[in-house]
Amino acid sequence: MAKAAKSGKTIKVQQVHSPQRRPSEQRATLVGLGLNKMNRTATLQDTPAVRGMIAKVAHLVRVIE
Repeated sequence: MAKAAKSGKTIKVQQVHSPQRRPSEQRATLVGLGLNKMNRTATLQDTPAVRGMIAKVAHLVRVIE
């Protein structure tokens, strides 16, 4: 098993669009990111997995840097 990155890098994302009328996979991705309501923000570890999840729902979220 790969070890989790212990770096202190974080990324902050905010949901800016509704998941209504979107595929269930995109809704599940938002929940996985800790977002499920409008204008909610989440601070997450900056890992390739999280970046991939953000890329899947890039049209629904905004990255705050």
